[in-house]
Order: sequence, then C-alpha cells, then structure tokens
Amino acid sequence: MRTLLVADLHLSPETPEVNQGFYRYLETTVKGADALYVLGDLFDAWIGDDLLDHPTPLTAVANEVILRLKTLSDSGTAVHFMHGNRDFLIGERFAEAAGASLMPEEQALEIEGLALVVLHGDSLCTRDDAYMAFRQQSRSEAWQGQILALPIEQRLELAKSLRLQSGEANANKAEAIMDVTPEEVVARMQRHGVSTLIHGHTHRPKVHDLVVEEVPAKRYVLGDWGDGYGWDIVIEAVDTGLPTPALRQFPLGAPPAP
Repeated sequence: MRTLLVADLHLSPETPEVNQGFYRYLETTVKGADALYVLGDLFDAWIGDDLLDHPTPLTAVANEVILRLKTLSDSGTAVHFMHGNRDFLIGERFAEAAGASLMPEEQALEIEGLALVVLHGDSLCTRDDAYMAFRQQSRSEAWQGQILALPIEQRLELAKSLRLQSGEANANKAEAIMDVTPEEVVARMQRHGVSTLIHGHTHRPKVHDLVVEEVPAKRYVLGDWGDGYGWDIVIEAVDTGLPTPALRQFPLGAPPAP
C-alpha cells in the first residue's frame, strides 16, 4: 500500500524538462500506487477549463497532462487534485477529463492509519496581508465569473501580468512574511486533531518538528519542481504501528522506483 503526494510542479510550455520529468514520474514512481495527491500548482497558470477549446501552447501541455493522469486513474490509482495559488480556476471539466477528484482547499485524511491534514499552504501565510487580500478576492464566485467572462487572449495576458506582479512584489517582501505563520499551522492541526500536516507553496522543502497540544508533531513541506529535480512525499504501509511520511528529492531524469 503506497500513497504519493506532490505539489508546485508549475507545468507550462516553458518548462519542457519538468513536464517530461512529471510524465516519467507518473509512469515509474506512481505506477501501481494506491493514490496520488497533487497539492496545488500543477500548472504555472490556469485561466479556465475552456482553455481546452483553444489551440494555445498551454492547451497542448494540459491535454498531455490530462492523458497521462487519465491513464494512471484508469490503471487503478486514485488521483486527487487540490487548487494552488496559480491554478485555482481549474474546474470539474479538467478533473473529469483527467479522472481526478477535486479536493477542498484543506482536507483531513487518514492514510494507512495515519491521521493528517493536507493543503496547498498559501492560506497559512497570514502575515502577507497583500496576498491574503488578493486570495480572498480571487476565490470569490463574482471575481472568478468576471475573469472567466473575458476573452481567452485577454485572460492569457492577465495571467502573465499577475505572475510578473507577484514576482516583483515578492522580491520586496521579508522572507518571514512569505513563509507560513507558525501559530496558524498549530491552529489548523488543533482544528483537525492531527499531529501531521503536509503542504507545498513556499518552495522551502523541509520536515519541521513542533508540538501541538503537548504532543510531538511534524510539518512536511513539499519542494517545487525545477532545476533538474522533483520532490514528493511517500507514505507506505508498515507491518506494525503507523507509517512515517518520507520527503524525497530526485533527479527528473531518474525518479524513484515504485
């Protein structure tokens, strides 16, 4: 019994090495797994599922991803997808085509007996007031409806502009502001009654030890894919006791064996 979790692949027409590395990962590492959880930012940008009706470079990447995920799903591996801060406009059309299920932005799970909570991670960065304000706006149905009503070409330009603005804004922010708020992490774990939390978003892969209600706990941070490497977390059943999630980095050209 084996479950895999990834995040922050940021697939796009400009990332052919990462794209191919992800396809290779699906064909090798994920083959035969019980489930794959994608915890947001599968794509570097997503402007609506109707993108699939238009011949753009991103559409070509999206169709290949859909084909690969559907093949995986049809083979018996459950595919679960969570929105990130870059691809929160992915909808049911994409999910159904890929044979995936859309998850809420925060989900309590039990994997091989281990109780945990998973989320993309951006909602934990509560010290970044500007981003949290944009996040609240962009998750509203009114805002999304307004954006999705724009012509596809205009949405593509908007996505490009937002990425540039985000990069410029982040360059001027203190490192601590862009990381998670420790108190918020503890609050989420207390809310769900778990001692294990897994997220991405920050691009700061690490296993953090902490204490939640006087109980030892761990926060696992998935890394982003790029510069020749990918990241995942594997949770495998053990004969006795609860499994320990393993955070792994691997070359895109040689992902871990099943």
